Formats: sequence, C-alpha cells, structure tokens
Amino acid sequence: MHETPEDIQALQMLLDRSYASSGPHLRSIITPERRVGARELAARLLGMRLLVLATVSADGRPINGPVDGIFYRGAWHFGSSPDSVRFRHIRRRPHVSATHLPAEEFAVTVHGRATQLDLRSSEQAGFRQTLLETYAPRYGSEWETEFLDRGPVYARIEADKMFTFQMTS
Repeated sequence: MHETPEDIQALQMLLDRSYASSGPHLRSIITPERRVGARELAARLLGMRLLVLATVSADGRPINGPVDGIFYRGAWHFGSSPDSVRFRHIRRRPHVSATHLPAEEFAVTVHGRATQLDLRSSEQAGFRQTLLETYAPRYGSEWETEFLDRGPVYARIEADKMFTFQMTS
C-alpha cells in the first residue's frame, strides 16, 4: 500500500460522504455490510486493475473503454496515448466516470475530474516509481526508457464520489 494515514482518512471521508448522498435504490444494493472501507480498499487494489473509463464527446455522448488503472495514494490513476480520443475528450471536458468490476462480488465506481500528470515532476516521483514497480517486472527494465518516457500520458481522477461494493458470504 502506498497510502499514508492521511490518505486513508481522506478516502474514508469521501466514501462516507458519497454513500450518505446516494439514493435509496443504491443504498438498497450497497447496504452498510456490503461497503468496503478505505484501508481494505487500498489493500485490495494493489498493482494494475482494469478500469472501464467513460469520457464525454463534444456532442454529449458518453464513450467508455478499458484502461490500466493504478490506485495510488487513495485515487485512481490511468494512462493512455497523448493523441487518443480519450485524452482529447479529457482536455476539453475533464469529467469522467470509471468502474473496476473484476467480478460480480466486488466493484468500485468513481465519478470526478481527470487531471493530467507530469511524470517528470518531483511531485510525481512516487507515482512514477509505482508505475515502474508495476510494469518493469512484466515488460523488462527498458520499459522506463522505451515506453514510459516516450509513450503514454497519465491522469489522476480527482473524485467527487466513490462507491464500493462487496458481496459477503
């Protein structure tokens, strides 16, 4: 886990605020015992987790597709090509929604704004290191210079709401 105690506290506050503002239908599905707390959530989301990310086109149509999601410091991060349709949408309309749904028994949904990151800045050194720890074992140590330094751009989802769900036995 990369989360600090402050990250966990902020994440728990976001989860609680989101749940409190949800409607009766959502609360009938995500009952209190089916919620996942911040500490458990951060522990469950180590490594790369597939997200379905939705952006909005110029004419208001939602467009979604898969991205590699990295949960770091209590927030979802993702990457894509700098010239992708996804990042063209985000640069003009930063509101996004994303869901991690590996199975029927567990889900995390987030709504917020995507903020592009500069991976060369000192502020992003920890996230860059997390990317290296995630991808270099799979793709080799040259992944940093051959891909990361010349390839994708990354963004963090600044969450307005986040919902968790787990089926209990």
